[in-house]
Amino acid sequence: MSEGEPKPQQHPRDPLHGVTLETILRTLQERHGWEEMGRKIRVRCFNENPSIKSSLTFLRKTPWARERVEAWYIYEKRRFPDAPGPKESA
Repeated sequence: MSEGEPKPQQHPRDPLHGVTLETILRTLQERHGWEEMGRKIRVRCFNENPSIKSSLTFLRKTPWARERVEAWYIYEKRRFPDAPGPKESA
């Protein structure tokens, strides 16, 4: 790193640190299902032919929707800290 470049900041208290958007989506989908997700956050990718892939594509391009999904995930992590995450795929 050269002298003029800013140092990357680490956020040890950031509840999303090290959590991928895919993990967030899988966790919410397994806990609530697409129907509840579509009611809570009204976006087409949750309501019409929902899939992890289409949701990831949409959320990566739509900051306001991603923020709402991440905020929901953080809320749940704080409220239910011992709740299991998504199952590992074999």
